[in-house]
Amino acid sequence: MSRIPAPAALLVTTALALTLGACGGGAAKSGGAGGSAEEAPKTRIAVNLTGEKAKAGAPVVVTLAEGPRLQQVTVTDDKGGTLAGKVGADGKTWTSQRPAAPGTSYAVEARDSDGGTAKAAFATAEPDKVNKLNLAPGKASTVGIGQPLSIVFDHPVKNKAAVERQLKVTTSNHTEGSWGWMQDWSGKDRVDWRPKEYWKSGTKVTLTANLNGVDSGAAGGWFVRDYVTNFTVGKNQIVKVDLDNHRLKLVRDGQVVKDVGMSAGTPGGEKASWRGRTVLMAKEGTINMRSETVGLGDAYDKMVDYSMRLTWSGMYAHAAPWNASYFGNANKSSGCIGMSDANAKWVYDQVQIGDPFEVTGDDAKGTQAVNNGYGEWNLSWDAWKAKSALR
Repeated sequence: MSRIPAPAALLVTTALALTLGACGGGAAKSGGAGGSAEEAPKTRIAVNLTGEKAKAGAPVVVTLAEGPRLQQVTVTDDKGGTLAGKVGADGKTWTSQRPAAPGTSYAVEARDSDGGTAKAAFATAEPDKVNKLNLAPGKASTVGIGQPLSIVFDHPVKNKAAVERQLKVTTSNHTEGSWGWMQDWSGKDRVDWRPKEYWKSGTKVTLTANLNGVDSGAAGGWFVRDYVTNFTVGKNQIVKVDLDNHRLKLVRDGQVVKDVGMSAGTPGGEKASWRGRTVLMAKEGTINMRSETVGLGDAYDKMVDYSMRLTWSGMYAHAAPWNASYFGNANKSSGCIGMSDANAKWVYDQVQIGDPFEVTGDDAKGTQAVNNGYGEWNLSWDAWKAKSALR
């Protein structure tokens, strides 16, 4: 990475005191016999970060040691970015709004109220570890009314509050929502943003994650870039699954569009289905399902059509023609919601990623956990807000 050398003529002291040459006004007349001369007044500044291996994570502070007032300060990095900041009320100090990022070279240019200018430069040390993240849903996607924003981090996040402060959600209709932290099913740190209630159809959502220069904390490393994603909320529809009556209904704009018989997980053991409010995670089409991957031994090994993932633990809605005799009258699957080929295809074609599946009934093995897919809708609003690091 290229480094911007500090202008030697401006490094007046070891504290990076820099002389600003006035370009006009305020001339001082020297004393003594033999005549007079005009000299530009001398003004000095100091930058809090110096050298080639300055510590990242702190704001850049430019201080006026002598002279009038700071008029403008510009701090640019070697990637073409600029650190915004403000001059304090006393006119003596400028502070950047965001911290200096690791592994980055910066150029500083200051101008005083008399027109004098000075330049300085520094570079931050390379990070020992870089933290990255995965965002859901995908950029420019259209999703259902239950889809949360979800961020899974590559490395641990100890400084959760510092990270959460840099995550800004903007919606087209001022939707109320909150972040909540958890350990993802994969074991990694994860934070989701859930509205108080389901999204309104047509809502446009943008996430701006200004994380460049934020320290994750011990064993986590630094973030070295910002992230932006956006999505639109699509049709207002909910899939309602009644385990006890063996029915699946697609409800759109409050009206039942389709009501089909189904067979869910066999009650009384590990083959039972989860109940609760979950969210359609993915439409995976035709996939190979093997019982050993979900801890059920060698019970099955099948190619399954119209597969719709509901949890990380392996609960799907899908076609299950081998269970045709049970549709509408008994739960006899290994945990999934099975339908006829025709009904599964119809549901598959109609649903959106992010559609809520509201599963009710006593024939269940419990309520879906918050991290087993998107289970946050099973928490009350107060319980969900309590999972924020800024509560």
